[in-house]
Amino acid sequence: MNFLQALPWARAPAACLNFNCMLILLPVCRNLLSFLRGTIQCCSRTAARQLDRNLTFHKLVAYMIAFHTGTAFLCVTGFNSSNCVLLQNPTIVMFTTIAGLTGVAITLALILIISSSMEVIRRSYFEVFWYTHHLFVIFFIGLVFHGYGRIVRGQTFASLDTNDPDVCADKFEEWGGNGSNCAVPVFAGNPPGTWKWVVAPMFLYVCERIIRIYRSHQKVVITKVVMHPSKTLELQMKKKGFRMEVGQYVFIQCPSVSRLEWHPFTLTSAPEEDYFSAHIRIVGDWTQELYEACGGDKTEPQEAWNLPKVAIDGPFGTASEDVFRYEVVMLVGAGIGVTPFASILKSVWYKRIQNNQDVFTKKIYFYWLCPETEAFEWFADLLQSLEGQMAEKSMTDFLSYNIYLTRWKETEAAHFRVHHEAENDPITGLKQKTLYGKPNWDNEFTNIAAKHPRSKVGVFLCGPPGLGKSLEKQCLSHSAADVKFIFNKENF
Repeated sequence: MNFLQALPWARAPAACLNFNCMLILLPVCRNLLSFLRGTIQCCSRTAARQLDRNLTFHKLVAYMIAFHTGTAFLCVTGFNSSNCVLLQNPTIVMFTTIAGLTGVAITLALILIISSSMEVIRRSYFEVFWYTHHLFVIFFIGLVFHGYGRIVRGQTFASLDTNDPDVCADKFEEWGGNGSNCAVPVFAGNPPGTWKWVVAPMFLYVCERIIRIYRSHQKVVITKVVMHPSKTLELQMKKKGFRMEVGQYVFIQCPSVSRLEWHPFTLTSAPEEDYFSAHIRIVGDWTQELYEACGGDKTEPQEAWNLPKVAIDGPFGTASEDVFRYEVVMLVGAGIGVTPFASILKSVWYKRIQNNQDVFTKKIYFYWLCPETEAFEWFADLLQSLEGQMAEKSMTDFLSYNIYLTRWKETEAAHFRVHHEAENDPITGLKQKTLYGKPNWDNEFTNIAAKHPRSKVGVFLCGPPGLGKSLEKQCLSHSAADVKFIFNKENF
């Protein structure tokens, strides 16, 4: 790459980098997204669903930032090696100039942020992901000050009056001559312009953090701690002025565990209840320490004043908020992904027994896929309660539920065969028997489409991406003129 080519090729990705850095913070402004979601919900349900893909958009923008940063770095390297007037070693320039030092800081911060964002690290070492992600502060500071060295030079505005490039470019031999209309051009370092791109989103993000800090100082009282089987911790809490809708989630911080870490958890209580709750599966360092702080490793009950203090940020909206906008609903949960539907099923039941005429939903199909029998234990209590109450009220047709065990041991299989004829299921205790294997989604969608012609069916998933892709394909293939399946997935 020669000198004339290297400079524009370096500046082009830099301009794209500015644009993408303007966008990268917006998808993580949770309060802004919740406000927008509530505002446009009444106008366009489709547009509101796009806001639920905020993290996907955030990742795509991050990939583009990485691409343009790498491209700019390679082009600048080519520019330095081809610039015959550069009198210093490029390595010395890199570590002794503002542009060089900030460029190194930006690149190192970006490498650490992206490498620690891989799913294997995010799931196994969440704390590494959490802390390295906050290097974005260094990234943005470096980005704003990157151009203050004014290495890239351009013709001054005063010089443009006496040397118009469109007129004088081909008359360079006459520049500054007697009788010439083209003076010798004057060049100076270009003023930095990145701040113009990022000042607005940075301001919005600062406001977002101020709101989070304010919320974190509001008093939260843990009213009850329940230790469920399979190491699932239930926290029941109260907070003044807290209002929620079904399917929403909150971020929880426990200062005695970590003052910096916030983790998202779906609310499992119903809006009609006088408390809000979250079920937390113990799978990592943070959840393990919270479990121990709440007395999960002790046999005797904990006194209320010995329970740890927690801070709550939220609630925030998700796709599951739209569940009551459909006459027919399919709820699909996988493992602990069943938590949003606990809130929905509770709320639906409260509305039905209160004869709430505003409930548009007439039929719910619930599917729960679990890889192990222990995962059924905490949620089966809720289903047993609903099953009994629906039988009392003669409302068994309102909720159809199918529970699938996707993996089992030989010893468990023998036990299931022996007790298969029992009145209640040997795993869940429900009258509805547990099914083994995975659902035949093609058959399920075909049957629902046949039972509910001329309907819009809302399909809601909280589960792995692979299952999401499968259900989204089923929604597209089974949607026809008389019935339409609309796919919604939890993303947080």
